[in-house]
Amino acid sequence: MPRRKAAIAVGGVAALGAAALLLPHANASQDESRASGATGAVKTLKADDASDLAARLQKILGDAFAGSYYDSGRQQLVVNVVNGDGNVIVQAKKAGAVVRQVENSTAELEAAARTLKTEATIPGTSWAVDPRTDKIVVTADSTVTGAKWNRLQSTVQDLGPGMASLKKSAGAFKTFVSGGDAIFSQTQGGNVRCSLGFNVTASDGSPAFLTAGHCGVAAEQWSDSATGEPIATVDQATFPGEGDFALVKYDDPATQAPSEVDAGNGRTVQITQAAEATVGEAVFRMGSTTGLHDGRVTGLDATVNFQSETDPDGVDTVTGLIQTDVCAEPGDSGGSLFTQDGSALGLTSGGSGDCTSGGQTFFQPVTTALQATGATLGDGGAGAGDQAGAGDEAGAGDEAGAGDQAGAEGQAGAGDEPGAGGEAGAGEQAGAGDGTGAGDEAGGEQIGGGADPAGEHSGAGAAQDGHSSPTRTH
Repeated sequence: MPRRKAAIAVGGVAALGAAALLLPHANASQDESRASGATGAVKTLKADDASDLAARLQKILGDAFAGSYYDSGRQQLVVNVVNGDGNVIVQAKKAGAVVRQVENSTAELEAAARTLKTEATIPGTSWAVDPRTDKIVVTADSTVTGAKWNRLQSTVQDLGPGMASLKKSAGAFKTFVSGGDAIFSQTQGGNVRCSLGFNVTASDGSPAFLTAGHCGVAAEQWSDSATGEPIATVDQATFPGEGDFALVKYDDPATQAPSEVDAGNGRTVQITQAAEATVGEAVFRMGSTTGLHDGRVTGLDATVNFQSETDPDGVDTVTGLIQTDVCAEPGDSGGSLFTQDGSALGLTSGGSGDCTSGGQTFFQPVTTALQATGATLGDGGAGAGDQAGAGDEAGAGDEAGAGDQAGAEGQAGAGDEPGAGGEAGAGEQAGAGDGTGAGDEAGGEQIGGGADPAGEHSGAGAAQDGHSSPTRTH
């Protein structure tokens, strides 16, 4: 009896314009040349190497280290120092970093973040340190008004001048349940749709995948089609709290689970490692609703206060997230955040905005999820072979994504589900929403009108037709 193919190829069907941006450079290497200067040799680095250098310099600088970021234009690591003696600064410069003096220390910024947690844990708010400005950036969404806004504004002001900045977001922070390729579950409250992030091998050697924790909390069993039988069961899930991740094991231990992201049109990006994100790094996100979009990392160790889905007066606080300017929409939760050279970075958690007007999205770091669950990245040697995502099948299993079919079992795009739009295929727009270089067009045509609040965006993966029961997208 042949082994069942993995029903979900990692990621979703990509918008072709963004895929064109990604794939020609997927295996490109950047020179690690040196530019000599009077104060030391500044290295030209790719983002992964910059992250490794930042970790080393943090140990060397100790309390003088005040964050770092990647200058993608110059391909250099910039390290902030405060009250550092000349010796450690010289060491940092010799290591190849650009060193700059700043006012706020890491300890001061962390203390300010603790104050925000105590005084301003308000649904619809987030904060993260921005090493480029040496401040905490506090964001309030459109729901934070009146007394809540006054309280937040007062707390930020009390932190002192130069410590934090406050800005408003046009959208509302929400989890994006409904992403890579679509996964589905039927619950008493209706159908739930999420996205697969990365295939992994569980600690017991069984095939599994990572997705968002709020998806794992919402439902226990998951299918690769809206009305299909379950193919995977949640093993562990964390949400809210210190993360937003779930480990879901395939029910069939012979499932082939390729370590790759489906980039559409039969093209894939091999995922070779898990890596830490770096502020300023260029990244790509895959989701079953909106396909492939790109942007940059804007903050690390972010705290997000989502409005609780179970308590109207409650708040679901998640810490330790990656903050980006990449767009996402309902249905993208759990989808993969990765780099062009195949490094797995994160799992889509939530955010605000959409892929027409732009927005910001937060991601669960993959490294933290792997450590917590004991899983390892990859397919345990199953290989890609004839698995979904290569050849005529895109998506996986019996569903169609970028291949010659328009869905599985009559399913198309995001279907008529609330929040997911009424689209299918690759959509007509492939850009990152905010014009970060993903291109203007994507192959495929929009199917169905729907009530898509985001307008025309790139659809992906298999999706659902209308259902008699309500559908909750994440």
